[in-house]
Amino acid sequence: MAITISDTEPRVQYTATSGQTSFAVPFEFFTTADIKVFNGTSQLTFNASPSSASQYSVSGAGVSGGGSITLGGSGATLNDVITIFRDLAIARSTDFPTSGAFQISSLNDELDKIIAMCQQLERDLKFSPKAAATTANTFDITFPNLAANKVLSVNSSGNGLEFAQDITDITTIAGIASDVTTVSGIASNVTAVAGAVTNINTVATNITNINTVATNIADIVTVANDLNEAVSEIETVASDLQEATPEIDTVAGSITNVNTVGNNIANVNTVGGISANVTTVAGISSNVTTVAGDSSDIQTVAGISTEVGQVGPIAANVTTVAGISGNVTTVAGISSNVTSVAGIASDVTSVAGIASNVTTVASNITDVNTFANQYRIGSSDPSTSLDEGDLFYNSTSNELKYYNGSAWVAIVADTDVKTKVSANDTTAGFLNGKLVAGTNVTFTETNDGGNETLSIAATDNSIPFAIALG
Repeated sequence: MAITISDTEPRVQYTATSGQTSFAVPFEFFTTADIKVFNGTSQLTFNASPSSASQYSVSGAGVSGGGSITLGGSGATLNDVITIFRDLAIARSTDFPTSGAFQISSLNDELDKIIAMCQQLERDLKFSPKAAATTANTFDITFPNLAANKVLSVNSSGNGLEFAQDITDITTIAGIASDVTTVSGIASNVTAVAGAVTNINTVATNITNINTVATNIADIVTVANDLNEAVSEIETVASDLQEATPEIDTVAGSITNVNTVGNNIANVNTVGGISANVTTVAGISSNVTTVAGDSSDIQTVAGISTEVGQVGPIAANVTTVAGISGNVTTVAGISSNVTSVAGIASDVTSVAGIASNVTTVASNITDVNTFANQYRIGSSDPSTSLDEGDLFYNSTSNELKYYNGSAWVAIVADTDVKTKVSANDTTAGFLNGKLVAGTNVTFTETNDGGNETLSIAATDNSIPFAIALG
């Protein structure tokens, strides 16, 4: 079964048209079992007489140049992705004897299979990640044990892989992307709040009193204004001190809180100036906590900000390529065919130049096929596909023959002009292609000075001519 193994990737993929049943296999294979066929991710079943689109037959096993597969039933539906690849078992099937005749045929078969196995390994490597030939790293990496919900990344030493980062953290960041953007927009405010966190804690501890002051701020302003009056309400306060239970005593009972507010009035004013931002931060406090917990991931994203920026301007192109990924894969799968067509570009141009002649032949293809079937040339008379009236030129005997329904008969020219017939032959006309004398035809031979003349004349209208041959 020695065949020629072409330098062709043992895998091909097609995007089917509606009802398509036949698909070429452009690489060699040894048996039908060596071929695997998938529609999308579903493997189809081999059947010598397929009855549905989930079954296929194979032709071309053991033939140089490959073959084809044929789907059963109504064939593929529009845009079905049909993948065909060779899956030869990596095993040795032949063992050579230690003595005796050298088994050339078996050796050829074994070498063909070894090359086919190498092509399969090359194909599989193309589907595996690998380092560039120009990389500066020496890769000798062992994958760690799989860990649920963890992301594979390079370790902190930069010399190995690990499953460390929890996918939940990344999902959380993705879920609060808008909040992160909001915090980024008020980064200076967040920084200011962080710088005054002690004061903010003090305010938070005394928030009840601050709220009381805020509620009564108008009264406090009134007191301040009163001090500028000629007769202020302060006097009223003084009078109050004369009462058995004055309100001043009540204030004095809370003087610590009042003092705290007074001592931190600058911070209180600062918080008041960014109250809206404080409210915003309070509303996303859980998100801020999450961001703080994922600070290393955020720094990682910041470290590739340049690459992210480069992707942004070509986002439309990336989307376009993603939309035609099937076509890109298809073209890659038939790259050798594209290269072949490019190599015969001049021949394609020549055919285009005689397009009208090609059209003429196509329009008369029935007659062309009929002539090809009825007229043949060879060194021996054909014995098959015989029809009455067929023509054949035998190049050995240099004879043109026709088939009379039972045998080949040679077609020869009759060069016997002068024919002797008996005197009592009364049949007039032609016999076996020869003119003979009879009742209606006469032959007259004369000798005139050494010139012999044969005259042929008709005695009635059955042969309307007279000929003299000298």
